[in-house]
Amino acid sequence: MENRLEKPLINDTRYIKIVTIGGIDPNNPISDEKQRAQVELLNKLLAGYPKGTIIGKDTAIGRYMLGEHELCMQKTSYHIAFPRKPEGIDEL
Repeated sequence: MENRLEKPLINDTRYIKIVTIGGIDPNNPISDEKQRAQVELLNKLLAGYPKGTIIGKDTAIGRYMLGEHELCMQKTSYHIAFPRKPEGIDEL
């Protein structure tokens, strides 16, 4: 019987999907609705079948001066590993 507490081995990885949340382009800001959709996609990949596992995370931060005001933006990319390519993932 498989122990559900065991993390998948990197050797079992056959497909990796990168999901980005947020953005650092001040000329093309991400709406709250689009950011919520990005988070929902991440949750779907982590909870669906086959279940994905986060194997890496990249974070980028942009700092911009707009007159006297400073604007900080963040983008995080999650690397989700799967034991096989999920069906319909190309449509996501």
